[in-house]
Amino acid sequence: MYIYINQQFIKDTEATISPFDHGFLYGLGAFETFRVYKGFPFLLEDHLIRLQSAVDEMGISYHIDSEEIKNILEQLLRLNQCTNEDVTVRLNISAGNGEVGKLLQTYDKPNLLCFIRKAPPLNKEEKDTVLLDIPRNTPEGPYRLKSHHYLNNILAKREIQKTPEKEGVFLTAEGYVAEGIISNIFWVSHQAVYTPAVETGILNGITRQFVIKCLRKLDVPVNEGFYTKEQLLEADEVILTNSSQEILAVKKVNDYVFNGNDGIIVKKLRGLYDHYRKTLLSKDEL
Repeated sequence: MYIYINQQFIKDTEATISPFDHGFLYGLGAFETFRVYKGFPFLLEDHLIRLQSAVDEMGISYHIDSEEIKNILEQLLRLNQCTNEDVTVRLNISAGNGEVGKLLQTYDKPNLLCFIRKAPPLNKEEKDTVLLDIPRNTPEGPYRLKSHHYLNNILAKREIQKTPEKEGVFLTAEGYVAEGIISNIFWVSHQAVYTPAVETGILNGITRQFVIKCLRKLDVPVNEGFYTKEQLLEADEVILTNSSQEILAVKKVNDYVFNGNDGIIVKKLRGLYDHYRKTLLSKDEL
């Protein structure tokens, strides 16, 4: 597989990162994962805005050029013979080399890494989930970044390793519903939709933001706040979202059963999501 790293397109087996990269030493790096549908990167600008915000927060001096990223993607698709396929993209910016033990320094030569892999088929099967015992950790700064700090997610995966097909759902240390290990969560109760607020410490997912906009387009009331697991478990529908898998209907949370694919709201969301994906529109055109 060909990848892109610092202005070079090379085989993945030839790629190297210095051991003095502070992205490796101290987790000072951020990334985005998104889908490309037969050459079209869906919601790309939204992902790049969030990535730029993350590198700015980390003190990494780098301006993301969307046209440059599009050119990189086009070249990767061509080199890997994936122009007419659906792929997922990992775009990563790390701080670059620095002195060991020196945490206050200028990061003006970051490492830019990008690679693709064939996307999993869009699966309409229902998902089972489990409430995790390990709590969602608090963000390192004022809000959660999609950063290299991933241990909380890995420990959560280990907790449910005997049932890897399930998604784990975090609660905060205070007991409020937060998010999935790799997803954001919504649920439907009395014809209104609820989702944890960003202030709970969750990642403000790009698909999450898009789905909220879709719900408003559908005139479905959507509420963001602090909610207990009991409120979640009383719902009619539960829905998971992320950029790779789009919209997943949940059938079970622990032993509680929900409407799954028969849910009215999940059907409406999938229909509208499919419409915008097929017409190649961004969320700003909703």
